Amino acid sequence: MSSAALLAACSTAEKHPEAALHGAEHGASHGPVADAVIQQQNALLAKNTEGKGFGPQAPRDISTFVGSNPRVFGIAPGYTEMNLCNIHFHKNAEHKGGEFTQYAGNGDGHGYDTGYRYAGHLSAAELMPTPEPICPSDHGSLASGDTIEVHYVHSSAQVGPGPTLGACLSDSIQNPQLRVEAQVLVLVNDQRAADFRELAGHGLVNGLHQAWRMPNDSGTPVQYPGSTTGPSYNEKASPLQVTWRVRPKVLKVSAQSVGEWCKGNAFKEDHAHGVRNLVTNPDLLAKPER
Repeated sequence: MSSAALLAACSTAEKHPEAALHGAEHGASHGPVADAVIQQQNALLAKNTEGKGFGPQAPRDISTFVGSNPRVFGIAPGYTEMNLCNIHFHKNAEHKGGEFTQYAGNGDGHGYDTGYRYAGHLSAAELMPTPEPICPSDHGSLASGDTIEVHYVHSSAQVGPGPTLGACLSDSIQNPQLRVEAQVLVLVNDQRAADFRELAGHGLVNGLHQAWRMPNDSGTPVQYPGSTTGPSYNEKASPLQVTWRVRPKVLKVSAQSVGEWCKGNAFKEDHAHGVRNLVTNPDLLAKPER
């Protein structure tokens, strides 16, 4: 299967350009759905994957070691041996654990206004509104106090930074290894906080595309085998295998710097994406490394 065919099989990329990486996303939120809706989505995910041989899924609770999925695949090399191919972020953390354990609620059932928030304290000054909306979209905008989960996607293929999962695939290697380094951030109205444009800065290092200042001081990452994420996989499994490394501590980032990044970047990212329901079915999880 060519990379183009693989991409088409995994998403509806022509209708939703961002769907190739984090799943198709739906209309604007109309308020939180009932618990029964999330339960039904989880039940459909279990039904639609039972006996089909899908590999372990993501996201997960990184504080637990639950997992009985029998599929085995090789852990991807370290990110310094791979090419950075995409950076994007989701509003609220897709993963749960560490300093992001506050449930944001069920959301709209399509990945918005759900996920997990920073559970720590922010000052009144840090929570002050910004002069303009941050990364506005049809689903609203970001604001001071919001949590985002940033995904630094890496590929073993000879590729460079670009939009969507398509940037991570190559016709020369139809099954590249994929790795996502995940960092949760909380937006604050403080110019002294980290600058997201620097955290997302990238270039060549020893011949490989790398994120120069990807955080590496936010706790010991939890590594586990999983999949691509996004709300289009709430009721079906992702067929792509991904090695995840999720940092447990949250870093503060200047809200204004996130907004400036959304105005122009190599990945054509201009908004925060929705999140996939937390995967809790042991049959769809692999145990993290201890």
